[in-house]
Amino acid sequence: MTGSAGHLGEALVRVLRAQGREVVGVDLLESPFTTVAGSIADRGVVRGCLAGVGAVIHAATLHKPHVGSHGRQAFVDTNVTGTLTLLEEAVAAGVESFVFTSTTSVFGRALTPPPGGPAAWITEDVAPVPRNIYGVTKKAAEDLCEIISRDHGLPVVVLRVSRFFPEGDDRDEIRAAYPDANVKANEYLNRRVDIQDVVDAHLLAVAQAPQIGFARFIISATTPFTPSDAAGLGQDAPAVVRRLFPDQEAEYARRDWTMFPAIDRVYVNAAARAGLGWTPRYDFRYLLDQLRAGRDPRSPLARTVGAKGYHPVSTGPYTVR
Repeated sequence: MTGSAGHLGEALVRVLRAQGREVVGVDLLESPFTTVAGSIADRGVVRGCLAGVGAVIHAATLHKPHVGSHGRQAFVDTNVTGTLTLLEEAVAAGVESFVFTSTTSVFGRALTPPPGGPAAWITEDVAPVPRNIYGVTKKAAEDLCEIISRDHGLPVVVLRVSRFFPEGDDRDEIRAAYPDANVKANEYLNRRVDIQDVVDAHLLAVAQAPQIGFARFIISATTPFTPSDAAGLGQDAPAVVRRLFPDQEAEYARRDWTMFPAIDRVYVNAAARAGLGWTPRYDFRYLLDQLRAGRDPRSPLARTVGAKGYHPVSTGPYTVR
């Protein structure tokens, strides 16, 4: 498990240990979930960690929050060279299953329709147009996964995961205009997923990679929208949401929350549900029901992992303090 000190890494290590599985956690940062502190770009470290290992879950990465604090070469070193090193050593070690945690950020500029235009309907068939070095290097790492899988027969599943982190939005104008819980609730309609559902998807991918061979899947909460809603979402999202969830306005009004006036993209998880047998539990309907009952809509695992920030030299709302 690479990135074992991070949000997803910790969550996966917790769940795997609870299942009685032996886990080697690798991260630059020491943590209760890190077995080996070291770089995934260090071939000696990687080779030592892979001895006797049957599966790799590769979540270690420099993230979007690091774009302002790290140079492009650092992104290449970690996200590209580190991934290639892991893939090559996994082949040499006879690993049976490799799961790469990618991101919906690879879609980049494909996510942004013109003002007032229909919401972008994002499936695995949409061609990525990366917006920054984070997206570029994650897409490059995906391509390395594919070529190593096809050239060497390493079973690899790439999971393009949407937002699951608990930190505030990285856009100043959004943080100023909406309470944080309001933002996250809105995002379950189109671009957020609970970390428990992310963990479930990863474990299914580990189990099924040998039968799949190679595939990419979007991992996001199941959207209530259909392609016929795209035009309305771009022009009057509250009206579309009211039609689908008549109880939403009253529930939001109790908290002085508001729906976004427009929704610019919708992540579609149909391929992951069909291809992995994945059944995500945490969606907008579940969230409204929990709010009505006065309960925390987050999964127990999300509450346990909590907010971690990113590396201490990160910037903005993600900074570790």
